[in-house]
Amino acid sequence: MTHLVVESRTLSPVKLPHLPIQAVLPQLKTALNQSSAVLAAPPGSGKTTVVPLALMAEPWLAGKKILILEPRRLATRAAAMRMSAMLNEPVGQKVGYQIRFDRRTSPQTRIEVVTEGILTRRLQQEGDLTDVGLVIFDEFHERSLHADLALALCLDLAQIREDLRLLVMSATLDTEPIARLLGNVPIITGSGELHPVTIDYLDRPPKGRISEVVARGILRQQATAGDILVFLPGRAEITQTRELLLKEASLADRLILPLLGELSAQDQDRAIFPDPQGRQRIILATAIAETSLTIEGVSTVIDSGWSRLPRFNPATGLSRLTTTRVSKATADQRRACRASGTWLLSAPLDQRRAAQSSRLSSSRDCSCRSGAAGSGAGALGHA
Repeated sequence: MTHLVVESRTLSPVKLPHLPIQAVLPQLKTALNQSSAVLAAPPGSGKTTVVPLALMAEPWLAGKKILILEPRRLATRAAAMRMSAMLNEPVGQKVGYQIRFDRRTSPQTRIEVVTEGILTRRLQQEGDLTDVGLVIFDEFHERSLHADLALALCLDLAQIREDLRLLVMSATLDTEPIARLLGNVPIITGSGELHPVTIDYLDRPPKGRISEVVARGILRQQATAGDILVFLPGRAEITQTRELLLKEASLADRLILPLLGELSAQDQDRAIFPDPQGRQRIILATAIAETSLTIEGVSTVIDSGWSRLPRFNPATGLSRLTTTRVSKATADQRRACRASGTWLLSAPLDQRRAAQSSRLSSSRDCSCRSGAAGSGAGALGHA
């Protein structure tokens, strides 16, 4: 594997894995040397892990820290762990993280990955972020109140601190409006690598609950090599699906693991990292596994086609969780960053037709995704 070596007078050389994002790193460095920037690149191109490490030694940072904003706690920990592994260091040295009730940093930390709420509170409490030279908004297309507020506060701060740079990164965001918001900053566009994906649909509309339909899809794919990643709307469907699978004698030697935001870090790591005994994993995940995360060893993705999202009700003034069909963009994101395999999707007819005409953009090793190499994606659907 080819590596990019980043050298500095104050930092030892850093060998970075060869990923598609390296092609635009010189352009990105030139842009950030003058102003803030927007980076658009496909999932798996190396945005989350390679970019911060490549920028860490830039002279305009003047020894200051890089703050990276991630939308989820799991992605925050995984990003810091992946970058620390690339540096052959434990988490908390040059790369650290902070989430609610958990902080792994030290005086040597140069890159700190944080969640949206942590960054917002830090901006409100510290004000000018004197020790920070670059703030990276990763996966900004997900959009949230905390992320938007943090960007607004950073824009105000940039008016006072000319040395502060902002970098907004996304795979699917409309870049021109955000570039205008940042002050007509440069837009850097990267590319990915294309890999074949086998799409498989049911012959007729499936009947039964979501958990029953997904369980049948898993049984169809149980002979596949590699692990299986399954997307379900929420905890209830994950529990129901797991109970159905545990009753199957043919799956007795498989690990059936949930992946939820409410799990402990230890239980989440069991789902993210390969089994030490080499057993096949069937990982039942919510949307938490959609972005900034790749689960190593996955060769098949089964997508229920449903997601549970908060929706604001103006009549009551409250938000409630609503189970809705995923968009084509979300379905593409779920199958992204897989080198080969099968993508199984339960989707309406119009989304099936769109999926059949699409190609997958990904890479062999994925940004901030537990270092997955050669993972895959695939589709089980109905009209």
